[in-house]
Amino acid sequence: MFGGIAFLYRGNMAVGVTGDELMVRVGPDATDAALARPGARIFDMTGRPMRGWVVVAGSAVAEDDALGAWIDEGHAFAATLPPK
Repeated sequence: MFGGIAFLYRGNMAVGVTGDELMVRVGPDATDAALARPGARIFDMTGRPMRGWVVVAGSAVAEDDALGAWIDEGHAFAATLPPK
């Protein structure tokens, strides 16, 4: 879909990797809070921003704790979705 690796929970994408950046599915209600965090920007690969998704710069997830927090957030949102 986007030329990277995706990690799914019960068939729903939680996080993905493209290049040295992390894509995180945070959900529409958490988008603004996620965008306020260091290195985060709106997910936009086609010129159409996708609310509920953010891209995090590789430099912002270089530390294990930061990476883990983003992965946990993506997993937590994916866990709210029905299995596919």
